[in-house]
Amino acid sequence: MNHQPNYRQLPAPCIIETGMLVNKEDMKRLINDLTQVRYLHSIDGVIQNQGQGWILEVFNDPNQATVVVNNSLYINVQSFDYLQLNQVSPQETHFDLVQDNRILKLIPFVNTSQEQQVSKNLGFDSLEEMLGEVFSAKWDVQLDEDF
Repeated sequence: MNHQPNYRQLPAPCIIETGMLVNKEDMKRLINDLTQVRYLHSIDGVIQNQGQGWILEVFNDPNQATVVVNNSLYINVQSFDYLQLNQVSPQETHFDLVQDNRILKLIPFVNTSQEQQVSKNLGFDSLEEMLGEVFSAKWDVQLDEDF
């Protein structure tokens, strides 16, 4: 008789607005959606640096550093133990990247409703169409210059 334990696989975690992420790929995916942020870097609760910048790269590599310089953020999720999500208002969530007594708090810039509407309307198809028009116009200018 085969006696195998009856293990029930637990469902994957579900985080809604607040919670903690420890899986590096989950952290990477979430931070990848951010673009422009304010950041606060603190050690033992004392702010060391603060500023604003653009998240240019999010990666998962144990051999590279997280770098914040010249308004550019290159974030390696391997630099942090976990990501804590804190909802501070219905429209705003802060992202705390935590490593021991160090916290890199990312505060996304909140878009105005008009900017949100524009970004919703600029889907892949719209961008592709605009690029096609730009290239077409450039080719027309080049053809006109050749004659």
